[in-house]
Amino acid sequence: MNDIDFTLRPFRKGDEPSLAANINSRKIDRYTINIPYPYKPENARQWVALNVKEDRKKLPGMRNFVIDVEGKVIGSVGLSGIRTAHRAEIGYWLATKYWGRGITTAAVEMVTAYAFKELGLRRVYAYVVPANKASVGVLKNCGYEYEGLIRKHSMKHGKPHDVLLFAKTR
Repeated sequence: MNDIDFTLRPFRKGDEPSLAANINSRKIDRYTINIPYPYKPENARQWVALNVKEDRKKLPGMRNFVIDVEGKVIGSVGLSGIRTAHRAEIGYWLATKYWGRGITTAAVEMVTAYAFKELGLRRVYAYVVPANKASVGVLKNCGYEYEGLIRKHSMKHGKPHDVLLFAKTR
């Protein structure tokens, strides 16, 4: 059960300090595919600028939402590789001090509903690090189905890694 009030909103200038502070964790690095570690202030500046620019587009290729608590970035859920009326990949992270409170599940449910209802997508899928049991639980709780193991699919720290594929369709 989610015991924290949060909002989902687009990234905005000024998010860089809380983004960098909350995402820069070895635990987040261990359980994610595309988030660099260490996560530097420069990474945060580039990410926020990219998202602000993308949000201005009529047909964005990605749409990322801040999980906002009291004006601070404590996590994010986003869609990438958006294909009009077809599919997108969902990805997410949450600051470690908020783990286990239902926040990610609630946010993933909201963004999945947005993908289907607002964007008209037919498929939303996720790649998960096999060791990330919590993320597997989030996806299952949100109605995503396991589709298989993809061997050496992603590169992290210069090494290939296996991923689990989950998807939800409408």
